[in-house]
Formats: sequence, structure tokens, C-alpha cells
Amino acid sequence: MKKRFYITTPIYYPSAKLHIGHAYCTTLTDVFARSKRERGFECYFLTGADEHGLKIEKNAEAKGVTPQAFVDEIVEGFYKLWDLLKITNDDFIRTTQERHVKVVQDVFTKMYNKGDIYLGKYEGWYCRYCEAFWTDTQAGKDHICPDCGREVQRAEEEAYFFKTSKYVDSLLKFYEDNPKFLIPESRKNEMINTFIKPGLEDLCVSRTSFSWGIPVKENPKHVVYVWLDALTNYISALGYNSDNPELFKKYWEDEDTEIIHILGADITRFHAIYWPMFLESLGIRKPDREFVHGLLMMRESKMSKSKGNVVDPYPLVERFGVDAVRYYLAREVNFGSDGSFSPEQFVERINSDLANSFGNLLNRTVSMINKYFEGVIPEYKGQITEFDGNLESVINATISNYEKAMDDLKITEAITYVNELVNRANKYIDETTPWALAKDENKKEALASVMNHLAYSIYVASRLYHPVLVTASDKAFDQLGIDEKEREYINITNKNILDNHKVNKGEPLFPRLDPNIEVPFISELMGENK
Repeated sequence: MKKRFYITTPIYYPSAKLHIGHAYCTTLTDVFARSKRERGFECYFLTGADEHGLKIEKNAEAKGVTPQAFVDEIVEGFYKLWDLLKITNDDFIRTTQERHVKVVQDVFTKMYNKGDIYLGKYEGWYCRYCEAFWTDTQAGKDHICPDCGREVQRAEEEAYFFKTSKYVDSLLKFYEDNPKFLIPESRKNEMINTFIKPGLEDLCVSRTSFSWGIPVKENPKHVVYVWLDALTNYISALGYNSDNPELFKKYWEDEDTEIIHILGADITRFHAIYWPMFLESLGIRKPDREFVHGLLMMRESKMSKSKGNVVDPYPLVERFGVDAVRYYLAREVNFGSDGSFSPEQFVERINSDLANSFGNLLNRTVSMINKYFEGVIPEYKGQITEFDGNLESVINATISNYEKAMDDLKITEAITYVNELVNRANKYIDETTPWALAKDENKKEALASVMNHLAYSIYVASRLYHPVLVTASDKAFDQLGIDEKEREYINITNKNILDNHKVNKGEPLFPRLDPNIEVPFISELMGENK
């Protein structure tokens, strides 16, 4: 395993407020980054905003403000949302920042001087929503954008092009040599069969029909087209080709760093085909992994800012708390597959996993330790009851399985392992019947063992849940009487970590939600009651 990690989200387009779909991608990336850091690895986490393009220019014009003022206002909302969701990104890159503008211009010049970019004329079908050109074959007889399904317009203009044909063979070899580069596997097949085999045309990398973009130094009437501009953020944020390249050397050039891009299905083509080609043209390494997450649907319909069928995360967090929202996003939809958001699923998931299982386990355990041992967790003395060994085996397996799943970006699967541990601990209470043991003075040692095992199960679950339940896990530690140093991940296999700690009974971590009240509330947010 590599000793450090560079993980990125896509940079989001500030044409309107972000919604729960954006929160999904960023939250899952944050879970991975937190997990790595907590386990002692260095991890640099980048997100940001893709601020140029025709759509921004037109939206700003319609609002009567400059494009810069328009994006400044929207991006301020990005900062607030990531703060609300307790996202721990190390940097936030904006494509209007001078550090990025300089790198993009330098990259363009380097490719141009190498002969990989040339001046020509573009004739094709243009989608202003995706800011992408399409051929006659791709647009079809109905002239529809293959990505978003909207109507495209015929366009012709002078433009610079990147020679994709020069790098097709090496890209295919890269796919073959690096089978884990693009995940899931089906995405690689899609790239090859849908885009490369039919004939990959040279990529348009400049525009003259609008001005809101980064000017091409060699020909300032052109602005750098969105994908060469946007994709470059991953290296401009690290200081590529700058006076301060230390981060770039550490998190990109150093082979001990694993580079991971998290992205949505709709931008896979640009990341999986053109980005590796750009990097090869520049003579720098390609990412280790590109992980394509699925779409978060609304009642089986794709979320879209332009369609208006989105959920604002703010009222969800304000009503249910940041942990409930983060947990639902990480647990409900298998990371890498499409899924749907529904009020019923949200309420049921919070009630079943967090209120009934985890919260209830903590509440019952602390109450019994208070009742039977005056609030002091008994010392661990090995396996006393006939059920202790099985529970310890489940705990050990959970830690191992969780780490393997998280390393492989199977975040939903990792959380499921923790859920199974919590359910097993709840079953352990029924098996050991501590209320019966308490009535027999000869069973005092067995009762002590049960209390210690339960407390340790909660400790391990809280530790593994922590990247998701960023406040509730700490509240659970508080109730177990754990200090800051003892909460560190390095202690997770120490079965004596809780010996003689004084518990502190607190409020329920997750009060049970009333579906009759909360489902209509969430439905209203989705616009379903209008």
C-alpha cells in the first residue's frame, strides 16, 4: 500500500446552488480522506469550482452582474455547504484564481510548442449545457446531446485542437497495464467501445464565441475550452510548474503517493480519455485510480439543477443533524452504483441503523454499567462467557474487513461491516442475559465480562463510524469516558483500553424519527407536495 494519498472530487460548476447529489460525492470523498488520516496516512483532499464557460457568461448577463461577481456569490455557497457537512478538504481550487490561470496558459503553450495542439476550424453540433461538441453520428438525426439528452445546435468556428489520435494506442496500453485505473470495470469498456473504437476525433480546446475563460497567450481572441481548463485543476492546485512545487513533488511526482480522482458518470469520458492524454503530453504521471460513483436519483429520475428536481442539503442537516445526512449518503447508495433518494428510505435508514441499533446499544450498555458496576467499566480478563469468543472474532474480522473495503473505496461495504458488528453486539446482550447474571452472585465475573465486551464493541464501532458520524462518534466516546488520546485509531485492537473508565450517560445519540411527520417534511423539500 502507498504511504500517502491525493484524493479529489470533480470541481463543481457554479451555475446554481449545489444540491444533495454534489453533497453525496464530496461527503464520500471526505469519508475516505478522514479514514486514511485517522489510520495514520498522509492524505491531501482537493475540491473546487469550475468557473468559466458560456453558461456562466449568459447566467451572469441575465442577472445583470459580471461573470466574476456571479461565480463569487455561488462559490460562497460552496464554502458554506462544505462547512455545514464538516468536509475536511485541504484546498479549494477556483479556475479563476491566478495560480490556476497561469498553469493553464503554460500547459497550453507547452502542448502547442510540442505540436500536440494545432489551429483549425470546428464544424459540429454544440451542447451549451455540457459545453461539448458532437459529430453528426453522435448527435444523431434528432440532433440530441448524447450526454444530457437536450437539443444541440450547429456551430462553426476557428478553434485549437488537441491531437488525440497521437495518444490513442498508448492510452489503450495504459488501460491494459493498469486494470484498476478506471472503476467500475464497465466504465473502461464503455470508453473503449463507445468513444475510442468508433474513431476518436481530435479534441477542441479553445473557443472564440464567448470571452469568459482563460485567454490563449499565443492568440488572445481564443479562450481555453472547458476541459483543458477544468482538468488542469488537479495539478495547478498542487503548484505544478510554479515557484512552490513542493506539494506537486510530494503528492503527484512521488511514487509513494496514490492519486485518486472521484468523479460522476457524466464526466467519465473527459477524465478517462483526455486527462491521461494531456498528462502524457506534459510528460507527467497519470492518476492511479479514477473511481466513478453512480447517480443519486430522485424517484428514479436523474437529479439536475436545470430540471429543478433537487434536494437542498441545508434543511436536511438543520432538522436531522450532519451525522444523519452523512450516514444516509454513505450507507444508502452503494458507492459506485446508481441509487435513489426518497423520504421513506431516509427515515427508515436513520431509525433502523442509528436509533434502534447503534444508539440503543450505547444507551443499554451505559445504563447497565451504571446499574451493575456503579458506572465503572470492568477490566477485560479474557473470554469468560461462552459467547465472548465469538464476539471477539466478529470484532477482529470487522476491523480487518473495514480497512480492506475502505482501501478499495468500497465505502458502503465498509460501513455495512460496522453495522453487522453493532447488530451482533445487540444479539450478544440477548444471548448473555446480563439481567439474569446480575441476580446470581456467582456470575459476577461473567457479568463483568459482558459489560466490558459490550463497551469495547461500542468503542470499536464508534472508531470505525467516526469518518461518517463525525459528531455522534465523539459523543459515544464521551459516554464511555474516553479521553482524546485513547480515541486514536492506533488503540482500536487494545481490549484493555476501557478498563476502569467511568461512563457518563448522555442524551440519546439519535432520537427515533416519526415517519408520519418527517416523510411529509422531506417530500416538501423535494417538491412532491406542490
